[in-house]
Amino acid sequence: MAIQRTQVAIVGAGPAGLLLGHLLRTEGIEVVVVERRSADYVLSRIRAGVLETITTDLMERLGLASRLKAEGLPHDGFNLADGERLIRIDMAELTGKRVTVYGQTELTRDLMDAAPERDLEIVHEAIDVTLHDVNADTPSLTYRKDGAEHRIEAEFIAGCDGSHGPSRQAIPSGIGRGFERVYPFGWLGILAEVPPCSEELIYANHERGFALASMRSPTRSRYYIQVPLDERLEDWPDDRLWDELAIRLGPEAAASLVRGPSIEKSIAPLRSFVFEPMRHGRLFLAGDAAHIVPPTGAKGLNLAASDVAYLSDALIAWFKRADGAGLEAYSAKALARVWKAERFSWYLTNLMHRFPDTDAFARRMQVAELDYIAGSTAMKTAIAENYVGLSL
Repeated sequence: MAIQRTQVAIVGAGPAGLLLGHLLRTEGIEVVVVERRSADYVLSRIRAGVLETITTDLMERLGLASRLKAEGLPHDGFNLADGERLIRIDMAELTGKRVTVYGQTELTRDLMDAAPERDLEIVHEAIDVTLHDVNADTPSLTYRKDGAEHRIEAEFIAGCDGSHGPSRQAIPSGIGRGFERVYPFGWLGILAEVPPCSEELIYANHERGFALASMRSPTRSRYYIQVPLDERLEDWPDDRLWDELAIRLGPEAAASLVRGPSIEKSIAPLRSFVFEPMRHGRLFLAGDAAHIVPPTGAKGLNLAASDVAYLSDALIAWFKRADGAGLEAYSAKALARVWKAERFSWYLTNLMHRFPDTDAFARRMQVAELDYIAGSTAMKTAIAENYVGLSL
């Protein structure tokens, strides 16, 4: 068995793992990232693309924001639609901040392309990754690649490997606890090479179900509709999906809706999930390994970035100054922000979707809430503050 030693082993080469790896390498900390998928597979995953300032600031700090600034779309506001009414949330005016639309795939590509120059080692197609002795002073992980067995011994392990990876499974059941809410619907998404119907995102509450108008660029659009969990993709040819979007988004958006063949189409279930604690011994969880949010609030990638900001600062303090206070505080500090983001995503999901048990009373409550938002600067400010991201 080949044995390798490093200071920090990172499991997962998605945005969280790559951001953490880059931040540690800028301080000269030894890092090895292991990823079970190929680089091409990682870059083929279609994900969200609304970035808070925490995420764009980290890319700036790493000197990797040139393409993001050139191609990203700054957004000062977004819209909540209810029938024919559009309620604009002016984030820039209400908070002084904005978000940037830039695909998660593109951000991952930027981080991946910059890895060789920063001497960030990434092992792709590492299968059967298993963590060992995470509660000891010398944790390690093993994996197989090209038929050979490998072992990495580290001082710390960062689990950035998503909800189905081995990192969270390495925490004994008696130590951690998961909190979960599964929603009784999914999002059917379509990606197409067509200009967006609106310059800003539209979240629509319609009697037929939720819809979202989003974009990846001025010429590439991403749309979603709420569907039952048992819905089948083959029952949704492009024409039917475009027709449904035109109905749910409302007449103003429908008038600007440009149709085109789908590049990608998929159905994603929605759930809220938090695992506590986010640390066990010398294993630290970050991103989807510790929490999942419904995409309604655009928080998934940004929560991963805030986890990484906390964790990188804590690890740097340990290796540079032998200061372990940040590591001790990491889980509680990260979870405080996680739960607030979970609350906002849960709130928007409940406000903008039609649930199977949405009766006349529940619908009136949605209408009353949207009326209140439409007429209240304080309420719009609260929504804007959460959408742009609460301070670290």
